[in-house]
Amino acid sequence: MKTLLLLLATAAILAAQEPPAEPAASPRSRALELAGAFANDGYKIRDGFWTGTLEPGKPKVLQVNLFSGNEYWFSAATLSPKAKLSVAIYDESGRPVEGELFQDGSVAAAGLAADASGKYFIRIVLAGEEKADFCLVYSYK
Repeated sequence: MKTLLLLLATAAILAAQEPPAEPAASPRSRALELAGAFANDGYKIRDGFWTGTLEPGKPKVLQVNLFSGNEYWFSAATLSPKAKLSVAIYDESGRPVEGELFQDGSVAAAGLAADASGKYFIRIVLAGEEKADFCLVYSYK
């Protein structure tokens, strides 16, 4: 009987507690928010994402495999209000790929229609004075 009362009292205490607070914004949530704008144009957001820490003037380069005939958007974000991100796409020989660019302070994106299947490189650069955590997501159609 004591065990049952203890369980009921514990359940009552837990039920009376406030619900957990909404999670704070994260670089991933900001990148997904930006990618959501492309979803309105029929792009599907991939489940995978990349995170890390960027230092000013020290770009991160990620390798991806893209397929001819598909269109892609790579969206990056950080929470640093002073950050200025840029995203660029390069082909397997290191030449910049023509496409569309979007940049607005701590969020940036680059889009392209892949002419050929193969390896591509996504370059993310942070301008500013402080290092910052980032997240990159990508969308395709």
